[in-house]
Amino acid sequence: MFSIIQAAGWPIWPLILCSIVALALIIERFSSLRTVRVAPPKLLDEVIAVTRSNLPAPDVVSKLAANSVLGRVLATGLRAVITEPRISEANLRNAFETAGRAAVHQMERYLNTLGTIAAAAPLLGLLGTVIGMIEIFASQGGASGSDPQQLAHGISVALYNTAFALMIAIPSLMFYRYFRGRVDEYVLDLEQAAERMVPHLLRFTSQR
Repeated sequence: MFSIIQAAGWPIWPLILCSIVALALIIERFSSLRTVRVAPPKLLDEVIAVTRSNLPAPDVVSKLAANSVLGRVLATGLRAVITEPRISEANLRNAFETAGRAAVHQMERYLNTLGTIAAAAPLLGLLGTVIGMIEIFASQGGASGSDPQQLAHGISVALYNTAFALMIAIPSLMFYRYFRGRVDEYVLDLEQAAERMVPHLLRFTSQR
């Protein structure tokens, strides 16, 4: 591996840095965007069942907020009703929307960086290719003819950087698209959960 890095020249170091960052982001997003941490399947039904007759205590709401992203959104609606018993439907929906925007921002964290790496890696590979071509042309100059060692090094720089850039860009783009799709699915789940919770919570405002 070290011999390959030496043959690729200095342009490969930015690509190595991009590969490390991309791998770290992919692992982090896989962990953060798991279903159990974002939208557990039975959480909404459990919240509705627990709050069927009365609103929960503040410590229960705090535990719900710490459960997952969906739990934090649902806890925001519960806190809004607990804080303001006569809250209007518009204000309750606004509370859910605000919590939803914060949740989307959290789920999309680092995705722009991953997309930037997917777009920048081919350009860095192109830079390495250009530098390799410059060394190839430089090896042809001089009165003594071509320099085989410099020619071979220029070819190595061009080819290795191109190949390494594609090895970074293609997986990064694939995971970027995959995580974007996951976030879109979760956003739909959060919207549907909020739509079910609004009429459920409005029952408590009409009772007081």
